[in-house]
Amino acid sequence: MRARRHMMTADEILGATSHRPWPTPEKPWAMRQVWSDLLFAHWPTNPNGLAALLPAGLTPDTWEGDAWVAVAPFRMPYLSIRRLPDVPPFMRLLETNVRTYVTVGGKPGVYFFSLDADNPVTVEVARRWYSLPYFNARFDCDFSGAHIRYRVARADQRAAPGAFAASYRPTTAPRHPEPGSLEDWLTARYALYTTNKRGQILRGEITHAPWSLAPAEAEIRENTLAQSHGIALADTAPLLHFAERLDVLAWPVEAAK
Repeated sequence: MRARRHMMTADEILGATSHRPWPTPEKPWAMRQVWSDLLFAHWPTNPNGLAALLPAGLTPDTWEGDAWVAVAPFRMPYLSIRRLPDVPPFMRLLETNVRTYVTVGGKPGVYFFSLDADNPVTVEVARRWYSLPYFNARFDCDFSGAHIRYRVARADQRAAPGAFAASYRPTTAPRHPEPGSLEDWLTARYALYTTNKRGQILRGEITHAPWSLAPAEAEIRENTLAQSHGIALADTAPLLHFAERLDVLAWPVEAAK
């Protein structure tokens, strides 16, 4: 069994910002989340082909000539909206993201091709409030053993079918990524980018303590979520990292400048 840390307060999260490349927003944060048992499975890809799949105005960031795509399964054991009461059915979430990396206005961030989740209310709220491509999905997961068993299958007619199934675990103790390393470049991103119905680029700021990542091993049995967006993953072993837990604050999306 993996050890569980106490949940950080919002003030503790806001206090752990000396590593950030720019200050946190002056506006009040809107959402508090805990991300747990997360696998980063990253593949390099051709930036030209990936650029064709991004909205107008966004281009892929590259590392030594390659763009990168990740499939990231995880769970949220805690989720709340500022100033609203905690409602148990909506405080937890299973989610799997397909993501890549972009920069707008000098702020590196994440672009999500999809976010598959298991709570239909959360899916619709996130689509409306954050203009994010959330989709309903079915999950079959077990977090109780040394290996996490995880399966997600999209069940939403607004996107092509896709699934991801794997067993994974960390292989060493976690550590903070070395500044300037590939794993730091992939994960030290404090903004998300999306577009609204008018095609306007929106930015959502987030903050958290530095990632604590461990190398990981995974047996991937199904892997078609990225393919459902027209992304051809490289026929190579993915770069794998595991994060046990991250406490996060998020701000509302607004027009990127």
